Amino acid sequence: MNYETVVGLEIHSELSTVTKMYCGCATSFGSEPNIHCCPVCLAMPGALPVLNKTAVEFAIKAGLAMNCAITRSGKQDRKNYFYPDLPKAYQISQLDTPLCVGGYIDITVGDEVKRIRINRIHIEEDAGKLLHEAGGGTLVDFNRGGTPLIEIVTEPDIRSSEEARLFLESVKAILEYIEVSDCKMEQGSLRCDVNVSVRPAGQTEFGTRTEMKNVNSFRSAVRAIDFESKRQIEELEYGGTIVQETRKWNDDKGESYPMRGKEEAQDYRYFPDPDLVQIVVDDEMLERIKSSLPELPDARKARYVGDYGLTRYDAEQITNSRCLADFFEKAVSGGVSPKAVGNWIIGDISKILNEKSMEAGDIPFLPEQLAKLVTLIEEGVISNTAGKKVLDELFENPRDPELIVKEKGLVQISDEGALKAVVVQIIDANPQSVADYKAGKEKAVTFLVGQTMRATKGQGNPQMLNKLIKEELDSR
Repeated sequence: MNYETVVGLEIHSELSTVTKMYCGCATSFGSEPNIHCCPVCLAMPGALPVLNKTAVEFAIKAGLAMNCAITRSGKQDRKNYFYPDLPKAYQISQLDTPLCVGGYIDITVGDEVKRIRINRIHIEEDAGKLLHEAGGGTLVDFNRGGTPLIEIVTEPDIRSSEEARLFLESVKAILEYIEVSDCKMEQGSLRCDVNVSVRPAGQTEFGTRTEMKNVNSFRSAVRAIDFESKRQIEELEYGGTIVQETRKWNDDKGESYPMRGKEEAQDYRYFPDPDLVQIVVDDEMLERIKSSLPELPDARKARYVGDYGLTRYDAEQITNSRCLADFFEKAVSGGVSPKAVGNWIIGDISKILNEKSMEAGDIPFLPEQLAKLVTLIEEGVISNTAGKKVLDELFENPRDPELIVKEKGLVQISDEGALKAVVVQIIDANPQSVADYKAGKEKAVTFLVGQTMRATKGQGNPQMLNKLIKEELDSR
């Protein structure tokens, strides 16, 4: 039997506010344990919360960017459950009046544009962090407790791990563009719970879902969805049943295992928080936030295709990161070829960033220096091969590319007389290639160009070498 996978995501994003959701403690990451705490975020008796206005504005900004309607009058609720890293034994969240409702994000799957609906975006506070020691003990760091969060809840519109990845990438890009979250998944700023069910192909009724908590990378989300989908299908094929439960994803082992039965809303015993006033969003506030929205990834992508002549794929690769897109625009602002700049960013620069585990914002050189590198290649001063050496040097010791070219002796040889002598020497040393060319094997030219480039230490002009080699071969 063929099965269809159904996925819904609950994405948690920490907001880039200076202070916590209900107190004045700092939200800085990486500090000594338990130094950013106060009676409010530690839930001391008599301590009262005060809502962070900036967190509300950031959440509204995210909702508008994701095509949501904004709730003009809402409240906050207590979600009651016990975890050792939640001092109050309840979390302040939102149940029936989420700040943002009914949005969507369009993703491109192959050649098809698919709309993934967003059920809601609500605000809540983060819990602390448990530190499990090797000896078996567990410590609690409450620094993170009370950090402002938004939770983005999708409808069950996702049908594969690939669609989930594309949606997560889109959410991350939007949050970065509007500057409400740093989205550093390795620090827990962006993570998601993955809900997975399967059903026979063609069936409209949903199957029983399971939830995997706190998946903290796109790769892990893809693997978790694929594993859980396969596990459920195998269980059904052998006559078993799927139990609605919360599961833990183990990325090292590439498998999930049961944690507990899946809670429903009534299990949390929600009720309105009596210590917090209503959230009222007036017209002035809403218009001010709307006017602050920047050009979003989809609009930027369309502009890059229309104005710069990039392919849709190239535009998407660049605009998925605001830092890369800003870098690209600054590099092409002086008139250098957008296609050439895009190729360097998507190709060699992205490759080096991955190899060095760097973010786009960590590129150590200036966009103008990349533009200069592209200009040197287009003017024939250096070859593309030499350009890669210059790029490596820009990552190691950023400076004027022209200076690097002079220091490293990378100037391209375009003197026809000098290259002609090398060409004759290489052809005389490879009589088999001459015979192959005469027999109609064009690959012989490619081989001879490579040999000549090696003889000139990569500095020969490849276009000129190609022309000279063909002329010399045809004359023999």
